[in-house]
Amino acid sequence: PNHFHLLLGVKDGLNLSGFENLTGLVKHPSKNPAVKAFSDFFNSYTKSYNRRYARKGNLFIRAFNRRPIFNEQQWQETFLYIHLNPVKHGFAKNHQDWKWSSWHAYSEIEKPSNLDRNYYHNFFDGPGHIQEMMESKKEWLLNKEYE
Repeated sequence: PNHFHLLLGVKDGLNLSGFENLTGLVKHPSKNPAVKAFSDFFNSYTKSYNRRYARKGNLFIRAFNRRPIFNEQQWQETFLYIHLNPVKHGFAKNHQDWKWSSWHAYSEIEKPSNLDRNYYHNFFDGPGHIQEMMESKKEWLLNKEYE
């Protein structure tokens, strides 16, 4: 209810000026197309929301955070963390129960989706491995609260 996570990638072979390297995502220059696109998205969404609900002011508390992913392990950890975030914060008991999760698009492959669902298979050794990793990461996240 108070934040969201996105795991985005840029397809290989596309000519996207500004994406030659990820320094812009770390240093946050105002001219970086990725930063500008997200800024425009958040501003547009806030204006629309405020107009619809007759309110004024900021909708989001702070600017978005971004972290470039440099290796397969970091991608895998990020994927797991995002899907377990509602469990971590107590919004759902299990990641499958969170209505707004992209997990449903990954697990219900018979339903149409705009996600590249095949891509995540590069990081796991099948459905059993994904489930095992989710349970392990869930246990770690929930126990981390008590440290």
